[in-house]
Amino acid sequence: MKQRTYNMETVIILLIIGLVAGVLSGMVGIGGGIVIVPALVYFLTYSQHQAQGTVLFMFLLPIGILGVFNYYNAGHIEFKTAFIMASTFFVGSYFGSKISIGIDQATLKKVFGVILFLVSLKMILGK
Repeated sequence: MKQRTYNMETVIILLIIGLVAGVLSGMVGIGGGIVIVPALVYFLTYSQHQAQGTVLFMFLLPIGILGVFNYYNAGHIEFKTAFIMASTFFVGSYFGSKISIGIDQATLKKVFGVILFLVSLKMILGK
């Protein structure tokens, strides 16, 4: 697997992806697979395997250690990427949860549904 370069633009994109995923995670309980995987694929041209492996590594301790092991053995994890995004995901989840607490349940369900719908359309129709 070729070594990825991390210029300032790439690091900023990764930090923003982590922050947005953190906010959405805290706000509507989504983030990892539904936000970060497509963002890595579409904004930074990761393969689907690299994106999934990298996100699993980001969540390694809490949920994905066995999945990470398999992706690691297959060479599909971007460690530096996962660490960079995790730094802002942590902060973003705090702010997202604060926002969510102030939104009524019906609106929150609609926000969640719209996000899922838009991401699914992009995954199905987009390149």
